[in-house]
Amino acid sequence: MTQVIFRIRSLAELAGRRPVTSFVAVAALTALLGGGLAQLAAWPGTHVVAGWLAYLVLGAVVARASTRRGPAPFGLPNQVTLLRAGLVCLVGGALLASGQAPAMSWSLAGLIAVALSLDALDGWLARRLRLSSAFGARFDVEIDALLLLILALLVWQAGQVGAWVLAIGLLRYAFVAAGLAWPWLRAPLPESRRRKVVCVQQGVTLLLCLLPPVPPWLAAAAAAAALTCLILSFVVDVRGLARHAGAPTGALPEQA
Repeated sequence: MTQVIFRIRSLAELAGRRPVTSFVAVAALTALLGGGLAQLAAWPGTHVVAGWLAYLVLGAVVARASTRRGPAPFGLPNQVTLLRAGLVCLVGGALLASGQAPAMSWSLAGLIAVALSLDALDGWLARRLRLSSAFGARFDVEIDALLLLILALLVWQAGQVGAWVLAIGLLRYAFVAAGLAWPWLRAPLPESRRRKVVCVQQGVTLLLCLLPPVPPWLAAAAAAAALTCLILSFVVDVRGLARHAGAPTGALPEQA
C-alpha cells in the first residue's frame, strides 16, 4: 500500500509541474466523451459543443486562479477536480434540451453518477498525498455548487418538481451574496461531516429525481426532504458564525 501511495504521489508531482497539460488533456477528453455521447447516446451536437465551450471558459478561470496563487504545483487531486469540471460542463449542455430529450436520460444519469463519484476521489487523494490546499478546497466547493445548480435546473426542466427545487442549487450562492452585506458570514467554517453528508445527499437525490422510472410525486417528496436538510444545515452554520461574529477571524477553526 505504501508503494502505491508513493507512486501516486510521484505521478501527482510530475503532472503538477505542467498544469496547462492538465487543462488541455481534460479538454480533449471532454471532447472525446462528448463525441461518444453524440454517436452512441443520441446527444445533439449543439449540446456537446455547448458543454465543451463551457469547460474552456471554466478552465480559463481556473488556470488564472491557479497561476495567481504562486508557484505551488497544481497536483493530482486538482486534476481530478478539473476532470469532474469537464463532466459537469457536459451535463450542463443537457440544459439546452429543456427536459424534452428522454433518449438522453440514462446516459445523462451515468455521466452525473461518475461526476458525483469523482467528488469523493479528489478529497481522498488530497488527504493521502498531503496535497490539501485552500485553492483545492475552494475549487472543489465551487464545482459541487455548480453541479447542484445544474441538476436542480434539469429536474425542474424535466417537470419532475416545481420551480422551488431551484432553491437547492441557489442556496449556496445566496449565502455567498449575503456575505457581501454581512462580513461575519465570510468567516471560515470548521470541517464538518454533517456538511459533507448533506452535500452528497443533494446530488444523489437530484440524480434519482432525473431517472425515468421515478414518478413526479416521489421526486417532489425526495427533493423536499433534501431541501429541508440543506436549509437546516445552513441554519446550523449561520448560527455558528453568528456566535463568533465578534471574535477575530483567526480565532475561528480553519476550514479544511
